Amino acid sequence: MELAGDEDVFAAYEAGSAASAVEVIAGGVATARGIDPDGVRRLAYTHAASELIAKTDADIEAAAAALTAAGIDREGSVAVRARDVRSQTGVSTQAAERQLGGVLVDRGFEVDLDDPDHELRVLFAGDDDDGADDDFVDDDADDDDDTCCLIGWLAVESRRDYGERRPTDRPFVQPGSMAPLDARALVNIAGAGPETTVVDPMCGTGGLLLEAGLVGSNVIGVDAQWKMARGSRENLAELREEAGEGFDGEVSVCRGDATALPLVDNAADTVVFDAPYGRQSKIARHELSELVGGALREARRIAPRAVVVADRSWDDAAQEAGWTVERRFERRVHGSLVRHVHVLSG
Repeated sequence: MELAGDEDVFAAYEAGSAASAVEVIAGGVATARGIDPDGVRRLAYTHAASELIAKTDADIEAAAAALTAAGIDREGSVAVRARDVRSQTGVSTQAAERQLGGVLVDRGFEVDLDDPDHELRVLFAGDDDDGADDDFVDDDADDDDDTCCLIGWLAVESRRDYGERRPTDRPFVQPGSMAPLDARALVNIAGAGPETTVVDPMCGTGGLLLEAGLVGSNVIGVDAQWKMARGSRENLAELREEAGEGFDGEVSVCRGDATALPLVDNAADTVVFDAPYGRQSKIARHELSELVGGALREARRIAPRAVVVADRSWDDAAQEAGWTVERRFERRVHGSLVRHVHVLSG
C-alpha cells in the first residue's frame, strides 16, 4: 500500500478500515492482507494498493532479478511506474523503469505507457523514522539496510477528489472548517460505509457528515445552533444533488443538545465529532468539560464506536463515559494547534 501524507501510523490505521494486518515497512509504504478494493477507493491517506510480487533491497539490479524470477500469470500490455518514495533512496526511477520494462519485454509483454492492461509499481523506500516502536511498524524489517524495494501489480487506486470539495465553496461557510481529506480519514476510522448510520452530535457546517455520506452511510447531524443545523442541511443537500447516486444514503439534520440527543438507544453504528476547542470555552448552556463529557455519555448510549477530535486529551472523560480508548493520535495542524484524535470502542 502506498501511503499518503507524512504520518504513516495514522495512515496505516485508516487503511485498516479497508484491509487487515496493515504494517508499515518503510516510509510511505505498508503491507496488508485481505484488501477490499472498494474500501481502498474511499481512503484518504492511501494512494494505491498493489498485489505484491517481490521485496528486495533498494537496488535496480536486485529488483530486475526478482522480477525475472517471479511467476507472472498475466497477459496483455504493461507499463512500469517507479517511485523513490519521499526521495529516501536516491535510486533513478527512470533507469528502474527502463530496466524492469526490459525484463517484461523479454518475457513477451508489449509496453503501452498510455493505456496499459497492467501497471507494475516499483517502490523504492527508506526509513524516515515515522512512528517508530508503534504497533503498525515492522521494527525488525531491514535491520541491516534501511531501504527496500517493493514490486507489485497495481490493484486499485483511491479516488483523489478532495480538492473539488473545498469548504469555502459550500453554500454555508464558517471559519475553521475541517479539510475534506481529514474528514474522510476520520469517518473511515469511525467505521462509516454502506449500510451504516453515522451521527455527528456537533455537526457544525456538516463536513464530517458530507464525507460519511459519500462513502455510503446514512447520516444524522445535530447542532445546538439553528444556523449551523440549517447550514449543514444546505451543504448536504447541495452535495447530494451534485453526487447523485454517489450519495444515496438517508440524511437528517436537526437542532439539538449533544448531551441529550433526540435518538433512541443504539440508534447508530458510530459517532464522530469535532469537539469545541479551548477558545470556545462556553457552548450554549454548557461549560466545555460538561459538554464534552455529556456528549461522550450520549455517544456511548447510541453507538458502540466513536471517533472524537479535540485540541486536548479527553481520555479520562471518555473512560468515565464507559468508553475504551483504543488509540489517540496527536496530529499537528499548525504551530499552535494539535488535534487529538480519540478512537473509542464500547
